[in-house]
Amino acid sequence: MRIVQPPGWPRPKGYANGVLARGQLLFVAGQVGWDETETFQSELFSHQVEQALKNVVAVLSEAGALPQHITRMTWYVTDKQEYLEQSRAVGDAYRRVIGQHYPAMSLVEVAGLVEEGGKVEIEATAVIPD
Repeated sequence: MRIVQPPGWPRPKGYANGVLARGQLLFVAGQVGWDETETFQSELFSHQVEQALKNVVAVLSEAGALPQHITRMTWYVTDKQEYLEQSRAVGDAYRRVIGQHYPAMSLVEVAGLVEEGGKVEIEATAVIPD
């Protein structure tokens, strides 16, 4: 896997502009911040982020993949301001679950999620090396 960064562009903070990879593709559907019983254990945004990331990693693990195999993520949040206000806690949760790996990422504010009480949904694409 190789990070692709156009020359002269400032280094992105917390994500990559592009990722080049070769291997088997794994597409992880949007994961929300509930546990394996489909129960939200917290209403706190950063706690839901941490659980959603753990859920992504659980799917990766089932396929024999690791967090560093993630090439892109899309985060859907119901409140951008809540994300910004808890950005430090979100970053801490990200590093606890994913580590120091920063794939190509996008964040989109949405009107709502299908799961009542959900504040974040994270989908990911991973490339498991050949």
